[in-house]
Amino acid sequence: MKILVTGTAGFIGSTLALRLLERGDEVIGVDNVNDYYDVNLKYARLDRLKGFDRFTDIRLDIQDRDGMAALFAKEKPQRVVHLAAQAGVRYSLENPHAYIDANMYGTLNVLEGCRYNNIEHLVFASTSSVYGSNTKMPFSVHDNVDHPVSLYAATKKANELMAHNYAHLFNLPCTGLRFFTVYGPWGRPDMALFLFTKNILAGKPIDVFNHGNHTRDFTYVDDIVEGVVRSLDQVAQSNPLWNGDNPDPASANAPYRIYNIGSNSPVQLSRYIEVLEENLGKKAQRNLLPLQPGDVPDTYANVDALENDVGYKPNTTIEVGIQKFVEWYREYYSI
Repeated sequence: MKILVTGTAGFIGSTLALRLLERGDEVIGVDNVNDYYDVNLKYARLDRLKGFDRFTDIRLDIQDRDGMAALFAKEKPQRVVHLAAQAGVRYSLENPHAYIDANMYGTLNVLEGCRYNNIEHLVFASTSSVYGSNTKMPFSVHDNVDHPVSLYAATKKANELMAHNYAHLFNLPCTGLRFFTVYGPWGRPDMALFLFTKNILAGKPIDVFNHGNHTRDFTYVDDIVEGVVRSLDQVAQSNPLWNGDNPDPASANAPYRIYNIGSNSPVQLSRYIEVLEENLGKKAQRNLLPLQPGDVPDTYANVDALENDVGYKPNTTIEVGIQKFVEWYREYYSI
């Protein structure tokens, strides 16, 4: 199968592309390799993919309207996984325009490419951040998510609505995946596990927001990728039971589905740090701080829909996942 993957220099995108190549798919990888964080890490991720003759590395910004249209027309992929985005809740407070440019305009260009090129199925990344002010736990795809608390989350909620529109108007099968706090080898340097590891090893204090009391449904990257692959393979269908008088946000009378991909096992941040300390063999100096603007106190994924529809439930514990991250980190940075 020929699959276009956006964001192939990214954490999840590179891991997904490797998995698809290993199973025999052809991957057209798109990334602009921007400098939001260390580009050397991005190039190192891409190096893992270049040994496959079925991988085509395209240097392109998804905001490039003409470039994206030309790419779709030339490569004619069968299916698309759209992961490229401006990520991060906190950075959205500093540079909001980057989120509108990448997440709104960029996603529109992907949707248009799918619309005009007979794409069989579009799978796109959303986020647990869309749950925003919701307090009902665990977070369910069947619940309303109209109260995001960061611009990042608002753009991802908008992406879900845009995809629904294209599914409805153009019969484009779309599946949105709400990722819950992804971690693991080849991760992003701006995320907590990476920052904590770097500072603990350097003997520097770590910033622990909400005094370490919030919980996260930490999800290992391989579990995320498995969910993406299974969702990609099962083309979204319309829900024959969908009723506009009592609308289900997770489906539609168009070929459209939304799933959570989370561990379904939330862990307190303080415990997450303890497991990291055990693997590093060194205690952290904790700088306890209040909850950051835009953050939510807790996340907890209901993954029943994912399990029922694609037969998968993430199952990697933080004890296993953090150990694998630390092993990778030591090897990559020669520590």
